[in-house]
Amino acid sequence: MTEFLMATYKRLPVTFARGEGVWLWDTTGKQYLDALSGIAVCGLGHAHSAVTAAICEQAAQLLHTSNLYGIAEQERLGALLTERAGMERVFFANSGAEANEAAIKLARLHAHRRGIENPAILVMENSFHGRTLATLSATGNRKVQAGFEPLVQGFVRVPYNDIEAIDIAAANRSNIVAIMVEPIQGEGGIRVPAENYLQQLRARCDREGWLLIFDEIQTGMGRTGRWFAHEHAEVKPDVMTLAKALGNGVPIGACLARGAAAEVFTPGAHGSTFGGNPLVCRVGRAVLETIEKEGLIDNAARQGAALQAAFRAALKSQPEVVEIRGQGLMIGIELNRPCGELVHAALDAGLLINVTAERVIRLLPPLILAQSEAEQLVQKLTDLISQFLSSTAASFSQ
Repeated sequence: MTEFLMATYKRLPVTFARGEGVWLWDTTGKQYLDALSGIAVCGLGHAHSAVTAAICEQAAQLLHTSNLYGIAEQERLGALLTERAGMERVFFANSGAEANEAAIKLARLHAHRRGIENPAILVMENSFHGRTLATLSATGNRKVQAGFEPLVQGFVRVPYNDIEAIDIAAANRSNIVAIMVEPIQGEGGIRVPAENYLQQLRARCDREGWLLIFDEIQTGMGRTGRWFAHEHAEVKPDVMTLAKALGNGVPIGACLARGAAAEVFTPGAHGSTFGGNPLVCRVGRAVLETIEKEGLIDNAARQGAALQAAFRAALKSQPEVVEIRGQGLMIGIELNRPCGELVHAALDAGLLINVTAERVIRLLPPLILAQSEAEQLVQKLTDLISQFLSSTAASFSQ
């Protein structure tokens, strides 16, 4: 039946029928350990009772009225989210790309109100911010931009984790109004910056009067062992975007702001028909409450550290492993060669993984991951990596 779908995905040869916790079963009954969480979405795993209950209860009451009216669940989630994040206001969207669109529009509107006619936002090489035209233009990946020109103007690209490049850009341009950055690059290969990088970005923004925008769409909601990845650096953004794990599979995005940035949007400046409807906000509230109630942030920190240690121990004799890096349950294993075929090999072995930046095995397991499941993940994946490196040794050396 795929002939009726636009060919925007090169799908793997599997269809899942049901899930429970960190496990999925396909239509033939085969079981898989999900170490990808729907690309960092299902932090509570599959079919979590709190999410199921929230969906059923809210669906039986009210799904949608539009933002022309007050939405009680939106107000409840907004209060919870801003309190957890230390922010002041939130705009609810339907996806990460939409949340980032809101952040970009907010930065531009803020700049125009300060008399800056052609504002520019500093963005990073190898970043990923979405696939709408504006977020695609902000993304630092030429492959996903190709064919969609002319791109949206107003973005200045600099290397990630390079403060000197920020200073050079500041010296050469008077129209920069914001920095937009992932605290850890996800699609770019699980790139963790230097310990003081985010602090230095905060200092530059304070000095220049820029907004600091953190794209926490992949890193947020406990993924890295804190509610938000920037908390590890003890800095605060002016604007932060969330999505993915906020809804555990229900489509929701959020753009949060504080200070002057929180007052930029006024009625008519931005909007969304579906954004923040009663259903998605009720689920978002259930997700926040469950993460807190079940201690999943601590679990992510603990299991993530144990996984990195276990992978290092198991792969220490493999010189082809360039680096094992990450934070919490956001882990990258970089090899010295392209390894996309490992995704298929892992699928055959009943394991769901991803390869990004051609050479980086990306692991984003649910925050509910237990020790026994983590041990299975390490055993399965290290065996697959060893087999892959052995089978490709001759061809790679040529």
